[in-house]
Amino acid sequence: MSSYNPITAEQPPAPVSKKTRKIRTEKHIIGFLLAICLVLSLFLGALLMFLVTLEIPNLSTVSHYRPKQASLIYDRHGRIVDRIFTENRTVIPLSAMPDLLPKAFIAAEDNRFFDHAGLDFFSVLRAAIVNLRRGEKGQGGSTITQQVARSLLLTPEKTYIRKFKEAILAWRIDTLLSKKEILYIYLNQIYLGAGAHGVEAASQAYFKKRANELTLGEMAMLAGLPQAPSKYSPHAYPKRAAARQMYVLNRMAAAGYITAEQAREAYQGRITYRSSSAADHLAENGYYYEIVRKEVRRRLDVPLETAGLRIYTPLDSGMQRRAALAVREGAQEALARIGKKGGDKVTRYPQAALVSIEIATSKVRALVGGTDFLKYSFDRATQAKRQAGSSFKPLVYATALRMGWEPESYLSDEPFSITGRNGVRWQPKNFGGKYHGEVTLAEALAHSYNMVAVRLLQQVGTKNVHNLARSVGITSYLPPDLSLALGSADLTLLELTAAFTPFVREGRYNSPSFIDRIELPDGSVLPGDGAGERQVMEMPVALKMRQMLEGVVRQGTGRRAAVLPGLVGGKTGTSNDNRDNWFIGFNEKLLTGIWVGCDDNKSMGGEETGGRTAVPIWLSYMQGLQKNPVN
Repeated sequence: MSSYNPITAEQPPAPVSKKTRKIRTEKHIIGFLLAICLVLSLFLGALLMFLVTLEIPNLSTVSHYRPKQASLIYDRHGRIVDRIFTENRTVIPLSAMPDLLPKAFIAAEDNRFFDHAGLDFFSVLRAAIVNLRRGEKGQGGSTITQQVARSLLLTPEKTYIRKFKEAILAWRIDTLLSKKEILYIYLNQIYLGAGAHGVEAASQAYFKKRANELTLGEMAMLAGLPQAPSKYSPHAYPKRAAARQMYVLNRMAAAGYITAEQAREAYQGRITYRSSSAADHLAENGYYYEIVRKEVRRRLDVPLETAGLRIYTPLDSGMQRRAALAVREGAQEALARIGKKGGDKVTRYPQAALVSIEIATSKVRALVGGTDFLKYSFDRATQAKRQAGSSFKPLVYATALRMGWEPESYLSDEPFSITGRNGVRWQPKNFGGKYHGEVTLAEALAHSYNMVAVRLLQQVGTKNVHNLARSVGITSYLPPDLSLALGSADLTLLELTAAFTPFVREGRYNSPSFIDRIELPDGSVLPGDGAGERQVMEMPVALKMRQMLEGVVRQGTGRRAAVLPGLVGGKTGTSNDNRDNWFIGFNEKLLTGIWVGCDDNKSMGGEETGGRTAVPIWLSYMQGLQKNPVN
């Protein structure tokens, strides 16, 4: 009989109590819940890590929309003549757009814009099907909100990761902003080709008009561009652009924004595209623009390329065009004469400059600093200091009149010499070597007799002439000796032209103005650059000087200008060795200065004088304005 082994023998299981079973069940449930929590935590952690790796941008750029804006320069008629930018954009509110313009973009890009929450799953599904069939990522199905997210916050790369980010951001933007706010950002942000961002800049780039002036056909043309601006460019591919325009108009009609008849009329309507290039405008107006830019930077110290300023100037585009033509043609005529004298090899290449100031306001209506800004950006009207020659003499004569001399007063026009402090003997001469005995001041100025000018300066003193010159805006160095009477001072054309202002404004002087006002993006306005007007000369003196300057044209060295109808006056000037030719002339409305010379300061030739070389440019400019008057 075997013995009982308690270790190996099987024992019947002990009964499990209800309490134990309950505890075990609770443990299983807790374990299950913990497992779920662990899985969810891992999932959420992984999702969080994934989102972190996505580097989703914050929405401050969207909620505080402050994009880079071009600074605009306007002419006197309120037309945009220059845009300064890194991104060519001008932000305008929806209220400044035609009612149909936003609708054209909605119809073309996102017809369910007001119905979805930033994502249009129907469009996404349709695009996915098309892409699968093509085997490529060609069609996007992006909503307007997604395009805003992409433009402001993401790169343009076509990847699924970027599309996922775009979807998240679009949903968040839709919850943050109203539909109108999103549309406002979109229409100011979207790139539309031709270097233009936003509908206002694009309207100017394609049609040379503001967005609120667009026709329905033009709106549809712009609304067809966002999908592929280069592919549908009306400049490069007019047929594609027209087909895209038709698509937009049909979509607008289908959405009920316009009638079918309006769509047909808009499609058949003629569209005129901007023809002149930015280079053309720069070549013509570049010197003027540069002066304005420098002055604004000096006053505000802001980057004009992104500041969004609106700079209103007194520039008259018609007068500027005429001035540029006169300068170019005058320099070519001088070159032709110099070339004939010098044989086959031309070593002297003349340049020319023009400044035209409105007498009543002292506003600079036109300024040309050379024959072509794109080739020669150096501004000979404001940067080049050249010997003034006889064109400086009116300041000597005006000083004398202020001290009691009269136009009929006599002085000797005979040779003389004087020994300077350094012991060197100076003997000035008249042009041409002829002398005329006793002459009146009026005669001497009309014919530019040097001997009279020097003797007159001896009588009135250089210090008094210096004082008058400073009061009329001349800041350049002035020699303290008698050579000043013959224009030995080196002055800019703008400086010298403006100095004649009191002669034609009854003794009043106001510095020449290039800026009327500056509007900041916040709506505040800064005044222009013109200094306050001041009386620098007695009215009777100014009137006598004007009459004497009219005599220069009527019977003196400026008589080539006498063919211009009405009262005309001015003063010619020719510097030593005929290096510089000047004419500062005026009629009832305009005071205009001309300079002609070579950049290397070579002689223009013995026959090239202010009367022969500079006066014809002045006359061409003035006659051109008479034939084609400008306001």
